[in-house]
Amino acid sequence: MKVFLNGSFVDQADAKISVFDHGLLYGDGVFEGIRLYKGCVFKLEEHLERLEKSAKAILLKMPWSRKEISDAVCASCRENGLKDGYIRLIVTRGVGNLGLSHKNCKDPQLIIIADKITLYPQEFYDNGLKIITSPTRRMNPAALPPMVKSLNYLNNILAKADAMQAGCLEAIMLNDQGYVAECTGDNIFIRHGDRWMTPPYHAGALKGITRGAVLELMADMDITVDEVNLTRYEVWTADEMFLTGTAAEVIPVVDVDGRVIGDGTPGAATAKLLDAFHKKVCVDGTMI
Repeated sequence: MKVFLNGSFVDQADAKISVFDHGLLYGDGVFEGIRLYKGCVFKLEEHLERLEKSAKAILLKMPWSRKEISDAVCASCRENGLKDGYIRLIVTRGVGNLGLSHKNCKDPQLIIIADKITLYPQEFYDNGLKIITSPTRRMNPAALPPMVKSLNYLNNILAKADAMQAGCLEAIMLNDQGYVAECTGDNIFIRHGDRWMTPPYHAGALKGITRGAVLELMADMDITVDEVNLTRYEVWTADEMFLTGTAAEVIPVVDVDGRVIGDGTPGAATAKLLDAFHKKVCVDGTMI
């Protein structure tokens, strides 16, 4: 595999940055996880816009234009002979001293990894996920805005560890007020009767690209979704539930904290949305 590193393609074993890069020392940087479907990069413009906004929010000035990064993403897919896969786009703060100041850093690093993706096994789309609520709380939005997709993911990693310790693949994260924020890597949707709900950004939910695409699909289907604060009670008593994410796409949930969701099988609306999403991926993308 070839990795794009600051304008050049290098072998995987040679893809290295300095140990003094603040991306390594402090998690100081931003990233995007992007899907490639049939030679088409899904929602590339939206991902690059989010990357730019994340960088701006943390005072990280990127010396590349959006077109330069876009071209590099597509070139990375071609270089690795990919038609379907996953792209990790990373921008680190760059080399600095052992202090926290961003002003001591220079030369941000642009890294693009285009590789195959490990998806959820098909059985979980057929039968649904069983998940838990993590005791690890989502970081307060006032401390770090959830719209910033930063390299510091320890909060999510600890919640993921909670899930795996319980024998699950995902976990719900609550905010410091006890409301549902998101899962460790996915956004959350639930249904009560005819009413669909999803946590708002101010509750700590990432502004997910897949989440946005699914909201568009639901609007096309005349399904109204309310962005409201959700408690665990609303989740436990939901009639239908699914998660959205770059890797997950649209995946059903049938059990939360030992409470069966609906009748314990994936919901009809979830299946329709997943089918509609698969039809959408090459329409809303950039050909490599």
